[in-house]
Amino acid sequence: MNRRRLFAIAYKEALQIWRDPRSLAIALLMPLMQMALLGYGVSLDIKHVQLCVYDQERSQISRELIDSFSSSGWFDVVMVLGSDRHLKSAIDSRACVGALTIPPDFSRRLAASGGSDMQVVFDGTDTNTTNIASGYAKANVAKLTAAFLERWTASHGLETAPVQAIDLRTRVWFNEGLDSRNFIIPGVVAVILASIGAQLTSLTISREWERGTMEQLISTPVTAFEVMLGKLLPYFAIALVDAGFCLIVAAFWFDVPFRGNVATLVITTSLFAIVILGIGYLLSVRIRSQLGASQIALILTMLPTTMLSGYTFPIDQMPVAIQVVTFLVYARYYITILRGVFLKGSSLADLAMPVAALTVFAIVIGVLAARAFKKRLD
Repeated sequence: MNRRRLFAIAYKEALQIWRDPRSLAIALLMPLMQMALLGYGVSLDIKHVQLCVYDQERSQISRELIDSFSSSGWFDVVMVLGSDRHLKSAIDSRACVGALTIPPDFSRRLAASGGSDMQVVFDGTDTNTTNIASGYAKANVAKLTAAFLERWTASHGLETAPVQAIDLRTRVWFNEGLDSRNFIIPGVVAVILASIGAQLTSLTISREWERGTMEQLISTPVTAFEVMLGKLLPYFAIALVDAGFCLIVAAFWFDVPFRGNVATLVITTSLFAIVILGIGYLLSVRIRSQLGASQIALILTMLPTTMLSGYTFPIDQMPVAIQVVTFLVYARYYITILRGVFLKGSSLADLAMPVAALTVFAIVIGVLAARAFKKRLD
């Protein structure tokens, strides 16, 4: 391998990127846009669920019940309804996600027996919000029920039998506040690298074919391996710069805790970049259309990274057959590494399995990419 020829190809490709507004926009603007959109737009936290109230009793106790929902931070009481018909129309029009109905004899039954009924109806078209909000409602009612029962037994001169209670104290490690942003944003780095790296490198060889410069490239003394390395080096540098930018934004703008080692992150990010750039280069060699190569690159990188890597959906909740398929998704290992380095402070030794898997992917893709380009016109 001749170093002078290698850097000549790299310099030529860097000039091509600089003179191509589309490539510059993808390399420089897309990370900023994706970081902002995914950082602010994607959240698994469910708060301030809009709740309508149909209070048929309008007593002090019913108001206390309503206040317990609105003061919990989980619900916002946005509308007071006057009838069952208004309740249905409010949920149908999405004026509220759920509706709390308090019957007219709520206080009387509570005073007589220490128990009563109430109803909370949720819009089931949004299953994620409904499941979480339903759990919030049950927790709030359970807390309120205990308070009502204690007051009722005291007002009736009763004493509850002493019970040896279990004092459960839970602790959450690594993401103490259960902030979904700390879970999502490290994975955004993988999504950005997958989309940008594959899209840019998928244009490298196909651009030569479309512009009619392949004959000139083939006639030069550079080897196929030098062509691959020379064309990928500028994009490798761009990938590291974009990754560094995203990681700095994650740590200092979004306040995601960074507890790991920068060297671990650099090594693993380099491995992931090799995989992504190699896939894009392979497609560029096989598909001589820039549009076709970039579209297929987007499908082959973005879809697995967002859907099958654990970035959006937990892998252990997927069907067994899909869980097996995820072992072939390279982004799965990189996202595991990112979350481990950011939140747990994991070292290379702690991440031996995902690092080894990513290394295997980098070697296999690198070998396939090196053998893909042949210096001939057929």
